[in-house]
Amino acid sequence: MNISRLDLIADLQDRVNAVIGNYLAEKPFALVDFPNIRNVGDSAIWLGEMAYFSRLGYAPTYVSEMSDYSATALRGAVPDGPIFIHGGGNFGDIWEAHQDFRERIIEEWPDRQIIQLPQSIHYGSMARVEKTARVIGRHKNFVLLVRDQESLSFAKKHFDCDVYLCPDMALCIGPIRPNAARFPILAMLRADKEKSGDYNLSAYPGLPVEDWITESARSIQMVKLRNRLTSLGKDTQSARLAKFNSLAQTRFTRGVTQISRGRAIVTDRLHVHIVSLLLGRPHATLDNSYGKIGRFMAAFTGDNGLSYRTKSFDDAMRWAMDEGQRLADQNAVDGE
Repeated sequence: MNISRLDLIADLQDRVNAVIGNYLAEKPFALVDFPNIRNVGDSAIWLGEMAYFSRLGYAPTYVSEMSDYSATALRGAVPDGPIFIHGGGNFGDIWEAHQDFRERIIEEWPDRQIIQLPQSIHYGSMARVEKTARVIGRHKNFVLLVRDQESLSFAKKHFDCDVYLCPDMALCIGPIRPNAARFPILAMLRADKEKSGDYNLSAYPGLPVEDWITESARSIQMVKLRNRLTSLGKDTQSARLAKFNSLAQTRFTRGVTQISRGRAIVTDRLHVHIVSLLLGRPHATLDNSYGKIGRFMAAFTGDNGLSYRTKSFDDAMRWAMDEGQRLADQNAVDGE
């Protein structure tokens, strides 16, 4: 049974709070692994994390990327509060730099509560699973939040820590009003190592096919310059948080503008699915290389009236041309 888009988003935000609210107290806390990368989905997660904390009246007092992390600075800004690690889909050995950083944080702070914000888990190497298990096993206050049942089962089997199912943090951004559409269908397809395969795009001449990992170097340089000018004379940590939020918002705005151009979307990116839901855009979903989208939808968003799960690009296009356009027309009438 479908529930309304707005009710679904509100329910998932409540489910986020039911899990994470237990770990927030009136003390400073850290949030590490800011995603200073082109992928809009990672920026959506960061902004959702910020929206969630802000809604409760909190903000991290220490933030960092992997590259500028400092244990000394973290200890000075957060003497005894928890450390949150940015969520996403990099828990495992596909994106090893993030896993290495995560395990470094766990090892460096054995007496500090550490909360891994919602992740999807995927490993190709059992040796790497065992290494992660040893790191987690030595830490007695690590909490792992995951975005699907498969990750939950995997973590409970292999890792000695508290593990909970939690929706993706990008949902905490809440509903977004889309811009006017330009194309009947927009295909948003992965161009990285999580790509599941090649699609027969030649059968659809004129179909816009894009990804959202391309950005204007000039636009990012302008954001960084503006941040430097506005942070002169300000506290380093608050200035850094403002810089990170500005970068994430610039990238997220680009992604929202990009998706809005399609009346219906075909995608194999999890956060195109999530942002399409926030926008109220009908969309057909394929999966990434290890089933991340299908797993998340099965746990949280699959029955929402705007999404169609399929394993075939041709089937996704058929749905987008027919049901997707009908839903777009209906949303226009309803004022979505």
